[in-house]
Amino acid sequence: MLTASPSPAAAQATTPGAVRAFARWTAEPTAAAVPLIRSRVRAVLDGWRVTAGIADVLLLAVSELTGNVVLHAASTRRMRVGVTLRAGWLHLEVTDGALAPPRLPSPRTTPPTLLAEIDPDAETGRGLLMVELMAAETGGELTFAAGEFGNRVGVRVPAA
Repeated sequence: MLTASPSPAAAQATTPGAVRAFARWTAEPTAAAVPLIRSRVRAVLDGWRVTAGIADVLLLAVSELTGNVVLHAASTRRMRVGVTLRAGWLHLEVTDGALAPPRLPSPRTTPPTLLAEIDPDAETGRGLLMVELMAAETGGELTFAAGEFGNRVGVRVPAA
């Protein structure tokens, strides 16, 4: 089941000329939810006229991050995805109800050095690394926060 926020449409912020737009969805973390959320995020980004390159970064990120929730935190039965446009930045956040923090690329280093960490024989473990590299390539970043109510993984990229 996928539920949406009341309005994914743009709303004026308190500063004249500044636009703040957002969309949020809540879903049970199942494999079927991943492409559905991705298509909803794509529709929102199309409506905001986000460039194809930036949209591709966020669409890869939403696929990887929601897929990680399905693989590693499905037992929490909770996943929330939000995308926000504000002050020239796009923010994607995926949250789950897991108590254990996500496994991060280790050690966290500068993006060119991260490539050396990839095990060519590994079948998993590249998703967060790919998202981090693509976000960094656009001038953005990948963030993590773990709390008592779950984990939040965010991607921030320039909107232009």
